[in-house]
Formats: sequence, C-alpha cells, structure tokens
Amino acid sequence: MRALGIAATGMMAQQTNVDVISNNIANSNTTGFKSSRAAFQDLIYDNQTREGALTDDQGSTRPTGVDIGLGVRTVGTVRLNAQGGLASTNNELDLAIEGRGYFTVNLPDGGQAYTRDGSFQLSAEGEIVTLQGYQVDPGIVVPDGTVSVDINEQGIVSAYIEDDPVPVELGQLTMTTFINEAGLRPLGNNMLEATNASGDPVQALPGDPGVGEIRQGYLENSNVDIIKQITDLISAQRAYEMNSKAIETADQMMSTTNEIK
Repeated sequence: MRALGIAATGMMAQQTNVDVISNNIANSNTTGFKSSRAAFQDLIYDNQTREGALTDDQGSTRPTGVDIGLGVRTVGTVRLNAQGGLASTNNELDLAIEGRGYFTVNLPDGGQAYTRDGSFQLSAEGEIVTLQGYQVDPGIVVPDGTVSVDINEQGIVSAYIEDDPVPVELGQLTMTTFINEAGLRPLGNNMLEATNASGDPVQALPGDPGVGEIRQGYLENSNVDIIKQITDLISAQRAYEMNSKAIETADQMMSTTNEIK
C-alpha cells in the first residue's frame, strides 16, 4: 500500500513548512528581514493506465488515465523581497533603503556580503561599520571633531566639524542589485551572499533607476505579516494531522486485510 509512503512525504513537507514559518515569526522584529515560504512539487507518478490508450477495436481511446502520485518534496525556500515599513529612530547612522538595493559589507576574509540592515555605527578609527564591526563598502571615515553626520538620499556622506557651518563631503555610499534576489544565500547576521543563481552583483548609486534611495534616521522593519504567518501555521498543522490520519487509516486497512486472510 503506497499510502504509508505518500503520507510520510506529506508529513515531512509540512514539517519543513512549519520550520520556515517558525523562522519568519522568530524574525518578525529583525531589521531588514525578508520572510520566506516553502515551495513544494509533486513526485513522479505511477502510470497504471495511459491516457489515450485504445479501449476497443473501433479506435476508441481513454479520455483519462490512471496516474497514482507518489507524494511531495520540498524544492526550495523562496525569499519574499517586498519592502518593509520604515521606522524612525532619529539616529544619524541608521539608514533604510527604500527600493531594491542592498548595502555592501566587506568581510574579514576579503569577501563581500549584502544587507538591508542599516544599523550602522562608528569603529574606533571612525569608519562606518555594521554591528558586527564589518566595514561598509566603500570605506568612509568620519574625522575627529565631527558634530553631526548628514547622509542624503543619494548616499553622499557629509560631516559638520566643530563650529564650521560648511559640511565636509566624506564620500558616497553605493548600493548593489541582483537580477535574481531570491538566489542570494543567507549567511546569518542579516547578511546575504551572492551565488550563481543570484547573478553577479551590479554596483549602482542610490537614486539610480530601479535601485532605491537612502533614508537617514530610519530602519527598515521586517516584512513578516504576523497574521498571515499564524494562518499559514494553522494550515500546516492541519495538513500534518491529515497526513498522520492517512497513515493511521492505511494501517487499519492493512490490518483488516490481514485479518481476512
């Protein structure tokens, strides 16, 4: 009886679904977090009778066949890159992206990662860094004596030094886009890594078409919809229970068959 194996694949699929939903809920307050959904596909079919097979000598054919599916499998987790809401923080080094782009981060091993989390700080040397201490690319150093830092929508960083009313331009932050954002690999710490699936990173400036603009003093909230996640969680739980019930029913049917024998 195939039902045991088929229902087992359904239970494993729903377990994966619950894992993804749980991660979404856990990160509902994570800055710049993008929710995901599990994607599934049906497995191969046992074609017991072919569609279009002849049924008599006069050329009549079957309008449908007998195709028994063998279950389901997980094929991926799809990241949903919808814009999260912007929350005001009044912190001059908090930056939010309104649009598609990502901040580029230089990693200690020489590689680069990408993030939507603009919770930046200054290092001991005055560099703009992430909360993990990683340099934001391109490296911008805020000089001693700086009273305030201004970052406009195009990413131009200016510093007001002591009593000088004229700001000093320090540099310009850049952004990175990808042709397939869903193909980025999550690394943790709110960072993503480019892969063959994502395509090569495309460097751009804030304000360029299709890139986005920077909002100083804001952070992007997670785009997790808690109400939808709770609904999806209940649905996954019910589907898991029904697959479990299918296994129980198949087992009872096999027991009945054995008793008849």
